[in-house]
Amino acid sequence: MQENIYEEELDKKLDELKSCQSQNNLDSCLKCIKLIGCEIRKSYVDSVYKSMNNGKGGFFNFETE
Repeated sequence: MQENIYEEELDKKLDELKSCQSQNNLDSCLKCIKLIGCEIRKSYVDSVYKSMNNGKGGFFNFETE
């Protein structure tokens, strides 16, 4: 059940990231002048890592259940 928390957070952060890209007429963060130090992108990347390791930090769990 707790894994859903990380997936929901990832979805939320992805929506925020896509919204920012859309507002700036971009299809990738790599084209943005604010790439370095961008809190939206950092937050998204952090949520990706948490969803991959179920919030445990350190290692990723690539096994499917």
